[in-house]
Amino acid sequence: MPDTALYFWIAPLLVAPFVGSFLGVLLRRLPRGHGVWRGVVFGRSACDHCGRTLSPAELVPLASFLALGGRCRGCGARIDPSLPAIEIAAFGVALWAVLALPDAATIWAGCALGWTLLVLGWIDCRHLLLPDVLTLPLALGGLAVTWGLEPEALTDHAAAAVLGYAAFRMLGAAYRRLRGREGLGQGDAKLVCAAGAWIGLAGLPWAIFLAGVLGLLMVGIMRLADGPVGAATRLPFGAPLALAIWLVWLYVPG
Repeated sequence: MPDTALYFWIAPLLVAPFVGSFLGVLLRRLPRGHGVWRGVVFGRSACDHCGRTLSPAELVPLASFLALGGRCRGCGARIDPSLPAIEIAAFGVALWAVLALPDAATIWAGCALGWTLLVLGWIDCRHLLLPDVLTLPLALGGLAVTWGLEPEALTDHAAAAVLGYAAFRMLGAAYRRLRGREGLGQGDAKLVCAAGAWIGLAGLPWAIFLAGVLGLLMVGIMRLADGPVGAATRLPFGAPLALAIWLVWLYVPG
């Protein structure tokens, strides 16, 4: 348990469901092509079915979903269960960070990383998409956090970001040349760039190896659930990569 004052580690737990609610907005709107400012920051929350603007009382994380019985108050349509699910998951990320990390600054940095990776992995599983509006700020955020928490490691982390991105772009180009189709998307390369910014040269190989293991596990689950997975099947590699980055940042010494 962190050695900071009580409010330093309980605050992320209180904030987490509200962050999860915002992540739910990102989850629904970014894949539809809505801009961050017009569609997310200034866009009004509304029912996906009837378009009715939601009141503040209907936007309280988890409590509103339970009070409404999981249905829109206006039209009675079922509310997407992924919305309360991502709020719970955001709380889980914060709780994990509080239990695993030693001080307030690192806890907040870990929450920021974990929440961003959570929504990236979720979007990738749903839409096979890793939006630049999330991956690129994540890379810059990793360098900023490194500068703030461990400034002597900034060069190492910047080099890892550049090398990770370049290596995945070259790997994707080689696959496309050999197989005649895309194997790794540009979003994957940008997420690896962000990984390097957060975990540095020493952690990057661990993250890629762990992502590969988790990816194979995902393929096995998909085969059990949905049937055959062929060579041409598109897989959301961003999801296992996101989890691997989180685990390496938490537990693998830099």
